Amino acid sequence: MSKFKKRHPKVGARPGTLVIHEDASAPVIHVMDFAETELSEQEVTDWDVLAACLERPTVTWVDVCGLGDEKTLRKIGEIFSLHPLALEDVVNAPQRPKVEVFDAHLLLITRMVMAREATALDVEQVSIFVGRNYVLTFQERAGDVFDPVRERIRRGGGPIRKLGPDYLAYALLDTVIDAFYPILEKIGDFLEGLEEEVVQRPTAESLQKVYATKRELLTLRRSIWPQREAINALIRDDTEFMSDSVRVYLRDTYDHCVQLIDGTETYRELVGGLMDVYLSTIGNRQNEVMKVLTIMASIFIPLTFLAGIYGMNFENMPELHTTWGYPALLATMVAVGVGMTLYFKRKGWLGGQPSQPGD
Repeated sequence: MSKFKKRHPKVGARPGTLVIHEDASAPVIHVMDFAETELSEQEVTDWDVLAACLERPTVTWVDVCGLGDEKTLRKIGEIFSLHPLALEDVVNAPQRPKVEVFDAHLLLITRMVMAREATALDVEQVSIFVGRNYVLTFQERAGDVFDPVRERIRRGGGPIRKLGPDYLAYALLDTVIDAFYPILEKIGDFLEGLEEEVVQRPTAESLQKVYATKRELLTLRRSIWPQREAINALIRDDTEFMSDSVRVYLRDTYDHCVQLIDGTETYRELVGGLMDVYLSTIGNRQNEVMKVLTIMASIFIPLTFLAGIYGMNFENMPELHTTWGYPALLATMVAVGVGMTLYFKRKGWLGGQPSQPGD
């Protein structure tokens, strides 16, 4: 699928080569610097301001939207001491969701999904770096699901401004996972209406909707399954960038991920069933049409036989000179046609229930 076509360097390029997509937007850097009793928020264009954030005893969330400027990305990598291979994974998207631990930071790659329609999804890679006093996120473009996290930081209260950057990273990851729920609900509602349409009035458009839904469910599956493995790695592996208290919260996120996988698999089975129902319904309709045509042909076969006999005009056919021959033949043909129709109806071939043996 085109949405999973990876941007990769040329064969033989040195490790750490960045491939900037021609349509990528210029990076916009938004910084939230906070502690339990203080908060500052700004868009940063001065590298000195960004570097100064790392010197404060606060938690800093640096959110970079857009991957369209290699120099900017390299500079950010230099300020935060990002490993070249980690920065390559950020830019050369999409990567499979994963967790990697480096000397100066932890890298978590996840997939964020947003819905335009029930069968039209936007899939975007989000890269989350967790350092000793900062969280650095990279998004491919503007627009995300992190507004609830930003509001929690602005309001204060709760643990988000009391705990460290690992809790902030958990909050972002949990928001990404929870954003799958409304998408699955939309797909479920869409499938209910599609099921009724496929059963009662299937069309070629119905089949296209089934295929589109099947394709988007595959997209969800490919986004959710690896994230479960990544979250499990965060829970299981011992790293200084993720505290034991945050691992407890991550177990809840892992449970949500498992629920989403179960829901996705259920809907995939339902879509597969809808495909079978569509083919069965179309086949039944074709059988009904063929049955009607066959019955009509069966009724007209004896009528054609009678008309053929009396259309030969042999000289010695006695019925040709009978005064009531023509009306009698028409009456016979009508009787045969009506009789066969009643017989077919009694057998249940023209609707209704078939007659039982002995009727």
